Amino acid sequence: MNLINLQTKDLLKLQSEVMRELRSRGILRTMNNPVGDYAEWLVASALGLKLAKNSAAGHDAESETGKKIQIKARRVNPANKSRQLGVIRNLEKGDFDELIAIIFSESYEVVEAVSIPHSVISEYSTHRSHVNGHVLHLRGALLSDSRVRDIRAELSQEISQQPQKAGVISK
Repeated sequence: MNLINLQTKDLLKLQSEVMRELRSRGILRTMNNPVGDYAEWLVASALGLKLAKNSAAGHDAESETGKKIQIKARRVNPANKSRQLGVIRNLEKGDFDELIAIIFSESYEVVEAVSIPHSVISEYSTHRSHVNGHVLHLRGALLSDSRVRDIRAELSQEISQQPQKAGVISK
């Protein structure tokens, strides 16, 4: 499909239709920026977690054993290579047991995916009062910390097992 010939309003309409289809497939839970919803769905599917309700405070999913998981994701592109995750609020409350963080490429390929124990986050994050929470960058020493587990393989396996629906445009 050559998008160059489409008018702006047609591109926006196509994006809306894609979002609606992803939501009907259960991949997205909202019509907001799809990065967070996609990450939550991918992690839950790959690791056998149950997604929490959208209104659940402090965590996004739970394991069968009751472990609470916060999921954060970032999509990088050539113009914005920042690996800063979304703000982690109320870190001191311990509302989750581990943070799963994903960096996607511009085309939604998994670049980094790690599981970080709650106890490790404060060592690598900085509290910022102006955003009322902790800021964490997924890079450097954090990625080589022995307590941080790389989960790219599990996520990649889930992605490769997803069937394509008839009529879906693919590369």
